[in-house]
Amino acid sequence: MLNNTYRFLGALLLTGVLCQAVTAADDRPVQVIFDTDITGDVDDVLALAMLHTLADRGECELLAVTISKINPLTGPFTDAVNTFYNRPDIPIGVTRDAQVRDSKYLALINEKDNGKLRYPHDVKSNDELPLAVDLLRKTLAEADDHSVVLIQVGLAANLADLVESQPDENSPLNGAELIRQKVKLVSVMAGAFEPINGDDHFLEANVKNGIDSMQRFAAKWPESVPVIWSGFEIGIATRYPRRSIHRDFGYVDHHIVRESYLLHSGPNHDRPSWDLTSVLYAVRPNDGYFGLSGTGKVTIEDDGYCRYEASASERDRFLTMTDLQRVRVVECLRSLTSQPPLKGAGHE
Repeated sequence: MLNNTYRFLGALLLTGVLCQAVTAADDRPVQVIFDTDITGDVDDVLALAMLHTLADRGECELLAVTISKINPLTGPFTDAVNTFYNRPDIPIGVTRDAQVRDSKYLALINEKDNGKLRYPHDVKSNDELPLAVDLLRKTLAEADDHSVVLIQVGLAANLADLVESQPDENSPLNGAELIRQKVKLVSVMAGAFEPINGDDHFLEANVKNGIDSMQRFAAKWPESVPVIWSGFEIGIATRYPRRSIHRDFGYVDHHIVRESYLLHSGPNHDRPSWDLTSVLYAVRPNDGYFGLSGTGKVTIEDDGYCRYEASASERDRFLTMTDLQRVRVVECLRSLTSQPPLKGAGHE
């Protein structure tokens, strides 16, 4: 009887130790690289703000930002957002071989008040920034194994270049080998996985505007590294409320998120939260905000159609969402996007 008691207590103690270990592992900040086409749509700006809030809450660490479209102001603007949120030294990388895109809001970085930049930033030109693929390789090489979550919310130019990259001074591994060793998950905003307004062959912009790179990404990404796709339908269903823009950002005279939103969408539009949903899943995958499809394989057709076929492959799954989850997601996105920086706004 005494031996059984000791066995029970020993098992109980071991269970407690294991639970503590699991809790400690779950509490570690998610290691994030954010790959964005922060030029045309404003949801990239809101998604980046979300990541800063999640970092303030200790839920993630933003290791680097890489940019997948070409505009001379992308790097300086991204640096201005990072500076506003008190992380001015986050590394930024840019592509020099992707779609060139105009922007309604990037020029905010040139605004001055009383002779001073409204949104301070150290990066003055994309020419002083490294290539995105080089920064991706360097950041991954320095990371712990199987620790990095990549969030791709734009063209696949940078991740396609990464998977095709060759050994360099950063790592003796080629791109696929480096990904298999370092990357835990990729959260991608691209494609559509249900009919959009009755169109069951909908061509989503992040695919259509960079078909070749998305084809290379989908075809060559290692099978052992999961890719979670947030389709067009998810962002459409979770529109960012304009009332938040009106009400939630007034804690400073000038807010880079609010002003970007108004320049892009105006005051009377609830903008779909495409990119924000990929961020939310990437950092909080176990919080029940979304469901997941079964496993399968995504291929990109020559016209830009994103085709998903259920299969034994466990690489690709896409987000699903119920009406109840949609309500939770919208409220969560609003809260995370509008939360003030932990130490106050990063400008005078």
